[in-house]
Amino acid sequence: MVFDARSTGGSPSRRDTTRPAAGRPPRSGAPDLSAEPGAIPPATDMQELVEAEIEAAADGPVTLRLDGKVALVTGAGSPDGIGYATARRLRDLGARVAIVSTTRRIHERATELGVTGFVADLTDESEVGALADAVSDQLGDVEVLVNNAGLASRASPEVLRPVAQLTYDEWKAEIDRNLSTAFLCSRAFCGSMSERGWGRIVNLAATAGPVNALPTEAAYAAAKAGVVGLTRALAMELVADGINVNCVAPGTIYTAASTVTEIKQGLGTPIGRPGTPDEVAAAIAFLCSPAASYITGQMLVVDGGNSVREAQFR
Repeated sequence: MVFDARSTGGSPSRRDTTRPAAGRPPRSGAPDLSAEPGAIPPATDMQELVEAEIEAAADGPVTLRLDGKVALVTGAGSPDGIGYATARRLRDLGARVAIVSTTRRIHERATELGVTGFVADLTDESEVGALADAVSDQLGDVEVLVNNAGLASRASPEVLRPVAQLTYDEWKAEIDRNLSTAFLCSRAFCGSMSERGWGRIVNLAATAGPVNALPTEAAYAAAKAGVVGLTRALAMELVADGINVNCVAPGTIYTAASTVTEIKQGLGTPIGRPGTPDEVAAAIAFLCSPAASYITGQMLVVDGGNSVREAQFR
């Protein structure tokens, strides 16, 4: 079945994304320590509490497998991109994968991977709602969400202009593409994760913004720094519902959209080369897995050590 969110005519989603999820019910196995707020419980009660919490949180054996989980990867239209590599890796780990991009080429990628493809503009609130309904109808509730949409491509290049010359529309376009997409998708899917009591959200940040910055990239850097802030806030809001939220910050990654300047930057890293989409996908897949159960609100930098080096000596 081919799904295009635009064909719905902007009809509202069946999901009420503004209503907070009920969350998981209180755990019955832990001692009740709420009678005296701030009181330090006896050691035996504390031990029982910790053991009960660990037992309640256990997903079974620590594993990277995602068998039976429904995963959605956004921004997966390029066969050479991080989204495509991530979808392939999650599929290989046993997940039932959906991928989405703004153009119908996503169906070619879906056929290549043997997954389900959707077309939607993720900067449009109504299309994101329609996408959430369509994925749920075809595959079930999403338990793993990778917000990869927003990275620049040849078809949609990054706006490179000093702040003094940057128009407000260009600023908004970069913020919408790189930050609002992650917000809208996270809001659309986190409710069902909360109801199930398990979920993983991994956002794509970048070293530009959270770690460093270059001239003419103010809008992009601001958006990616915002992704880190969104990640940390979501992590704290959703942790009680069994949802882990993290982000991955790639440095220079070699894709079909890489410019000569970016490739040279990659050659100048401590490792001596740009990274690959598969290397970023490996980091994303780990954070999506049950094995990452004690990691939330974190940013994992994948940049060949470039952000660690204080200066380059020759």
